[in-house]
Amino acid sequence: MERKHTLSQELFRRAEQVLPGGVNSPVRSGRSVGVTPFFVKSAAGCRLEDEDGNVYIDYVGSWGPLIAGHAHPEVVEAVRQAATRGTSYGIPCRLEVEMAEKVVSMVPSMDMVRMVNSGTEATMSAIRLARGYTGRPKLIKFDGCYHGHSDCLLVKGGSGLLTLGIPGSPGVPDEIVSHTVSLPYNDLDAVETAFRKMGDQIACVIVEPVAGNMGTVPPAPGFLEGLRRLCDTHGALLIFDEVITGFRLAPGGAQQRFGVLPDLTCLGKIIGGGLPVGAYGGRRKIMEHIAPTGNVYQAGTLSGNPLAMAAGLAMLNILSRPGVYETLEERAAYLEAGLARAAEEAGVPVTLNRVGSMGCAFFNGEPVRDFQSALQSNTEAYGIYFREMLARGVYLAPSQFECFFVGLAHDREALDETIAAAGEALQVVKNALGF
Repeated sequence: MERKHTLSQELFRRAEQVLPGGVNSPVRSGRSVGVTPFFVKSAAGCRLEDEDGNVYIDYVGSWGPLIAGHAHPEVVEAVRQAATRGTSYGIPCRLEVEMAEKVVSMVPSMDMVRMVNSGTEATMSAIRLARGYTGRPKLIKFDGCYHGHSDCLLVKGGSGLLTLGIPGSPGVPDEIVSHTVSLPYNDLDAVETAFRKMGDQIACVIVEPVAGNMGTVPPAPGFLEGLRRLCDTHGALLIFDEVITGFRLAPGGAQQRFGVLPDLTCLGKIIGGGLPVGAYGGRRKIMEHIAPTGNVYQAGTLSGNPLAMAAGLAMLNILSRPGVYETLEERAAYLEAGLARAAEEAGVPVTLNRVGSMGCAFFNGEPVRDFQSALQSNTEAYGIYFREMLARGVYLAPSQFECFFVGLAHDREALDETIAAAGEALQVVKNALGF
């Protein structure tokens, strides 16, 4: 169980001199769980190898995109073939059309889609489009839901903001967020009150249909349906941020799983097959307001990049095969049951939330239904658990408030190793904190 991290520690010291905090995205720093990051040398399937030769079963999967596993041969080959034809054009290519046709065929609410380069870019652009389409200024979001780091959305966000205890961000003027209304997730009464007060000013409601940036928090029965009804009643657009849930919970994402169709959908992560890609799309009459057919401007030099289109198309073709989502459900349910059993045997209060192949183990004895109940989780216990799992070769998200992801590469052997490691790690948590 003894693992050396000499090379990773040296790389981190070097990184701190040239990268803020030694990382290119805050949650990677590992500060909230009391570690310095290891540095990956290579990855294949469900396993990572670091620069010191340590191997880990990976439940982060690049924060969700690698649903088929690291370095999937079909994705790698698609990227290789695309690269031999050129890495970027800035001119339309066939892959863009094929990718758009594939996405539109899979996502129930989409007639048209615009490719961008990240989930942040997708949500930012969708909100601009909603404001341009409706002529209204205000938007509703939900506490603990993270929609990227654009200025108007850094209000009570989850993900790294929550992990690092940052309530918003310096550099965002008050007037930028003055039109952003943040409400409790799963509280439909609060949304109804907001619409009664300012319904004619609300351009859109943006929501993670399954919250994935304060851990995994599913929608309460009727919540998504209620948002759809309120938006229809008041002439606002409903935006689903499916950057995490898109193509993970079903071929058509959360909207297919729950049977509620938004006006606009934001995508990322899986759609790029591990390369940087985002997208937003929806009904034709809305999407045609985007330039050049409309006057809502949005552009990107690398949008529709051929390497990213090739990787994403290969990934979506893999996910279109029969039995894929049944396999993901079975494996995730097996892991959930094993973790629940381990927590019960150790006598450690853990609430497991899971929807499809995404989940979270909250160190919390009460149900987790929203931002406030997620915040009641014992982050000290999670930190111990994370370190003990890492020592046993299992890599979880370095934050209590992020998801674990089960993929097609997580075979029964990997799942059983994980459950066994969890049993040992939870015993350490119990002994350390006296549960």
